Amino acid sequence: MAEVKHVSIDTPIEEILNIIDEDAGVIIDDYLDSDQIASIKNDLEPYLATTRKGKDQFTGFETKRVGALMARSETCQQLALDPMINQMAASFLEPYCESYQLHFTSAIEIGPGESSQILHRDRGVWGGYIPRKIETQFSTVWAINDFTKENGATQLVPGSHKWDKNRQPEIDEIAYAEMKAGSVFIYTGSVLHGGGTNSTDESRLGVFLHYAPSWLRQEENQYLSCPPEVAEKFSPELRSLIGYSKGGYVLGFFSDPNDKEGKLESVSPEKIFGESKDKFESLATPENLVKESTK
Repeated sequence: MAEVKHVSIDTPIEEILNIIDEDAGVIIDDYLDSDQIASIKNDLEPYLATTRKGKDQFTGFETKRVGALMARSETCQQLALDPMINQMAASFLEPYCESYQLHFTSAIEIGPGESSQILHRDRGVWGGYIPRKIETQFSTVWAINDFTKENGATQLVPGSHKWDKNRQPEIDEIAYAEMKAGSVFIYTGSVLHGGGTNSTDESRLGVFLHYAPSWLRQEENQYLSCPPEVAEKFSPELRSLIGYSKGGYVLGFFSDPNDKEGKLESVSPEKIFGESKDKFESLATPENLVKESTK
């Protein structure tokens, strides 16, 4: 029977990345403390209490989803900016990009009676147009309560990121991301996975925070989930992570339509918040830009 490997928080990052390279999934146990878990529950409860369940089999007829987590939970902001997670995300994604971004945020609560989700690869959100040699996502699932096979722990097919795209797993090739509350499950956009069946009488709650190259469109539109009047309250680091920054020399600039003095013309989004930061402001040479346009 396939299993998801578990490591401790003090495991060297290189070792964790090696497991991800081999299996495309790993669990770091006991990452959060009880106060952080309680804070997230408190932040999300008002929204989970009122949101509707899914409308189809993929989103889950007994599953609730709450987004805009950066605007709704300061503790989720801390998770998104976690130094160890971001160091791993950078190591994993930056061979394919100049910078990465927060791609997706969602609290997903699988309720009693939910059936298992079809196994899928998250990279399919872009329609299959990206060559498989390019990794598109570094994804995290934070367990807010215990994840068990019985209550809907995420299904994972370790190693399936290296399979032919049409190969389907045997039953004994499917593992379950069973973990204690406060642990974090990391997986990639290329591995087969899906929500599990909940045969218990209690819900399973996880916080999903996914990262992707800055040149890809985000699954969650952060500029509407966190418009400027909300994002201005964030730290510069968080604003940059959700996309209020350029992803390359001219990728993601903006012009203020109300600016009649030319101060905010074709500039990095940081400028709207009064920041001077723009790590892509300078270009080494035009020749280098042309050279780097084809990998």
